[in-house]
Amino acid sequence: MELEDQFRYLVGGYYGVYLMDEYTLKEYILKDIEDYIRDFVKANPIDNYNYEEEAKKIKENSSDKTKLQDALLVLNRMNGPMDLVFLIKKKLKKYK
Repeated sequence: MELEDQFRYLVGGYYGVYLMDEYTLKEYILKDIEDYIRDFVKANPIDNYNYEEEAKKIKENSSDKTKLQDALLVLNRMNGPMDLVFLIKKKLKKYK
C-alpha cells in the first residue's frame, strides 16, 4: 500500500470517528488518531505532497460510509475500543 493511501485512510478514519456523536468518549479517540497521524507523517515524509490539502479533500469529498469504513481500519490498527467498533458497524448497516 502506498504511503499516500495510508495517509488517506488515516484521515478518513479520523473523520469517520468524528461522525460518531453517540460515542461519548470520541474526543479522546480523535486525539489519539491525531497523534497517530502526526507520528505517521513524521516517520513517512512524502516529497511534494500537500498533507493539509489532501486532508481537506477527504473531508469534503469522501462519503460518510467511506469515512466510517476507514475508521474501522484505523481503530483496528490502533487497537481502538471495541465498543466504538461495534457502534460504527451498526451505523454502517444503515448504508447497505
